[in-house]
Amino acid sequence: MKQLVIAERYCLIGHILAKTFGLAGLILVVPHADAILHLLPEGSTLFQWSVEKSMAGGGVTDILLGLVAVSIFAYRTVGVRLTLAFMLPAIFISLASELLGTGTGFPFGDYSYLSGLGYKIAGLVPFTIPLSWFYMGFSSYLIANVALNTAKSSWLRQLGAVLLGAMLFTAWDFALEPAMSQTTFPFWYWAEPGAFFGTPYRNYLGWYGTSALFMSVAALLWKNPPLNLNRSQLIVPLIVYLSNVAFAAAISLASGFWIPVAMGLILGVIPVIFLWWMAQPSTENTPVTEATTGVVNNPSVKVALK
Repeated sequence: MKQLVIAERYCLIGHILAKTFGLAGLILVVPHADAILHLLPEGSTLFQWSVEKSMAGGGVTDILLGLVAVSIFAYRTVGVRLTLAFMLPAIFISLASELLGTGTGFPFGDYSYLSGLGYKIAGLVPFTIPLSWFYMGFSSYLIANVALNTAKSSWLRQLGAVLLGAMLFTAWDFALEPAMSQTTFPFWYWAEPGAFFGTPYRNYLGWYGTSALFMSVAALLWKNPPLNLNRSQLIVPLIVYLSNVAFAAAISLASGFWIPVAMGLILGVIPVIFLWWMAQPSTENTPVTEATTGVVNNPSVKVALK
């Protein structure tokens, strides 16, 4: 278990570093590429090739590191069965929704992916996209689920976790959309730019509906076990959520998209911190363990996240 904790931390750190370097490239290098090329006339072709490759490879690396970090965390805290019960619906339902969206325009609108996020499944959707839906969806849902752990009705807790988890997940997209589609180095584009800063309103309904669907399927498969996690044990999903929103927000703010970022802050960042705080207070030497039943409460393994 200790080796898994180490691997998880390295992947989480790598995930954040990849975002940091990507952010620096997207904000500092790409917008000023022409000026840099004038300073490097002899190596202009090499510079342009390096930027394109680093941006493309960086996006894939970033998402894969996030996937591994959250997958290890999920395995250690809720066990193999519950991890797969969330991962598989999240990946396959989001992929189906993205393929439907890029092929027909439903439910998000008429859009297409550009290069930069890896191999495209069926020539339409980068393979990394459903992976990011999983690790951000899991982080959102788990924090919401644990926050509502004291609810008297298990049915209400399950419903509330889905509704709040989908809200947190969709809030991420408010900051993400302008950053990924309206800036100097876009990763997708809208055939017909929408009314909300270039994004169709229906896109956010599509995000909420898709995430609520796979969270509902996962909740049914989980059979609603109590998750006895405290704040320190929720640090990983909290960091993953906040770092992904911060990355998108920084790019959007650099391009002047203040209102979408404010929406992400109001509907995502503030609620997720509040929900995290609703979890049980952390205690010294709190164990973070592998659960095989979905109930996290095993004092025999003394591994803690600080």
